[in-house]
Amino acid sequence: MTHFNQESFDKALSEGKLMMVDFWADWCGPCKMLAPVIDGLAEQYAGKAVVGKVNVDEEQELAIRYGVMSIPTVIFFKNGEEIDRKVGVMPAGAFTQVLDKNG
Repeated sequence: MTHFNQESFDKALSEGKLMMVDFWADWCGPCKMLAPVIDGLAEQYAGKAVVGKVNVDEEQELAIRYGVMSIPTVIFFKNGEEIDRKVGVMPAGAFTQVLDKNG
């Protein structure tokens, strides 16, 4: 699991790999509910996709850049471009579907 800041996020994005990034905050209850799902997917997709988190309180520029209005928001990237996004707490299958289709 990678905890991105703006610099590490931009570096990872430039590598063009499949990425799943959870935009979250410490005070967000639904984010805390989703955290174990994201952690599990980070292990499951190790070596196949980059799974990371962006704390929107610490990295407001990234949240603004991608128009994150509600959290948790999970954004998927491939070849440096956004390919999908999911907003709110969802089961792991909602995320694995996107990862498997684009992996």
